[in-house]
This record gives sequence, C-alpha cells and structure tokens, in this order.
Amino acid sequence: MPIEDFAALERQITEVYASLSRRLQQTARFLLDNPREVAFATVAKLAEQAGVTPSTLIRFANSFGFTGFSEMQELFRARLVNELPNYAERIRAVRVATGETPDSTQLLWEFAEANRQVLEALPGRIDPADLERALDLLEGAEIVHALGARRSFVVASYLTYALHHIDKRAALIDGLGGMHGEQIKSIGARDALLVVSFSPYAEESRRAADDASERGIPLVVITDSSLSPLARVADVALVVQEAEVKSFRGLSASLCLAQTLAIALGMRQARERDPADPALPPSDSGRPTAER
Repeated sequence: MPIEDFAALERQITEVYASLSRRLQQTARFLLDNPREVAFATVAKLAEQAGVTPSTLIRFANSFGFTGFSEMQELFRARLVNELPNYAERIRAVRVATGETPDSTQLLWEFAEANRQVLEALPGRIDPADLERALDLLEGAEIVHALGARRSFVVASYLTYALHHIDKRAALIDGLGGMHGEQIKSIGARDALLVVSFSPYAEESRRAADDASERGIPLVVITDSSLSPLARVADVALVVQEAEVKSFRGLSASLCLAQTLAIALGMRQARERDPADPALPPSDSGRPTAER
C-alpha cells in the first residue's frame, strides 16, 4: 500500500531503520531531522547537506516505494502546509530552506505554469460517468446546499452564486454566527449537499458529509483524493489535483469544475424547457431521468 502522508512515512522509516545500510541510516536521520529543508531544497543541495550523494537520496526514496525523490518530497511539503497554515510563516520557511526570495514576475510565471498543467489534466482525471451522475443529483434536488470551509469556501461560494444565475435554488452553508450545525440540519430530504474539502479536511465538512450520508441526502464531493474521508461517504466524489508552488496550493481546477457543473446543469434545464431548440446539445439518451 502506498505511503499517503508524512506521518506514515516517518513510522515506516522508524520501523525499518535498524535494517538500513549505514548510508541510508544517515539519510534517514537527516530527512527526519530537517523536514522543512527537505520540503523545498533540490536533491543536489540536500545531498550536500546530508553528506551523501544525490543517487543515495533517490535510492532511499525508491526503497520506500516512491518512483523518485520528488514524489517522496511531496509528503514533506504537504506536512509543512498542514503545520504552517499562516502564509507569512510558510514564506519564511521557504526562504530559510531555499535561501531564495523570488521576485513577483518569477512567482507569476511559476503559478501560471503550475495552474496551466493541472487545468490541462483536469478533463482526463474526471470520469464522465461521475460528472453526469453528479449532475443527476444536483438536477433532482429541490435545493443544492454547498459547503466549503477555509480555502475551499471560495469554490462553494462561487458555485452557489453560479447556481442562482441559472435559476437553481441554492444555499451556501457559511457557518455565520457559528451555525454550521443548524444550517446542515435545515437540509431537506429532497435536497442535495455538495461539499468541497481538501487535506487536512475541515472538521465542519467531515461532519456535514457524515450527517448527509446517515440521513440519505444525496452527497457530491469535490476533493483531492479518492481516499479522503469525504470520498468514502459520498454518492459521487470528483477528485481534482490542484497546483502547488512552494507549498501554496491553488484552486483553479476546483473552480473550473464548479463552473462546469453549474453551466452544464443550466444547459440541462434549458434543454428541458425547450427540447426543440437546435442551439442546445442533444440529450444523453443513456442518462437516467432525475427525480423531481
């Protein structure tokens, strides 16, 4: 089973440490003692600091099931994101680890390129059947309730806005006044819930998803892994990969997916109102009719 997070990697290294060669033990000590530096520095720089060769770092990563050092390095970066939610602290950590302070133009190019790559990959990551099933659930709901906590709030609020503009009844669960629980309880049996949540998965989002699952409320989730706790209870889980630059994660792919859901749903509604309109795409004959 692949190692999914830093804590699991740390446990596995600890368990097999005694059986590692002297050089790999030296590598293990350096990596676990300097996780922030490992998150951002190049293989060459880390090898120099650890007193080993770059090939030793790569061999170490391979021995734990990674295809290369950069794949293992992602776990160190994810740990830093969870450990340092404050952006100022992350920026300071990046500067300390890399010794660099990139200028604004360099950052713009890096963020633009990273987001371009994830947007190009997005259509291939989303199963068309899952996309249609998600639309079935949203179309069949009297009201679509959307929830996104912390940075995911942007996606949920945009989706609510877009649904209003296609005349679909929608409600944003924003927790105003600490009333997340009350807003979740207001979701009716003929409604649907859409939750946007990424690692480390906000507690409010997890509770809402569990509640919807227990009550039999249709649940669509936009998340970052098929192994996320929300994906396991969802009727449909749409998994997206967001761009990440120096531990700062974007939302381009999630916003693109949210926009797609809203406009595709609007197209369905328009087709149902006027099925003879030649400007509208033909109906998917294989799609089951949603309950109204």
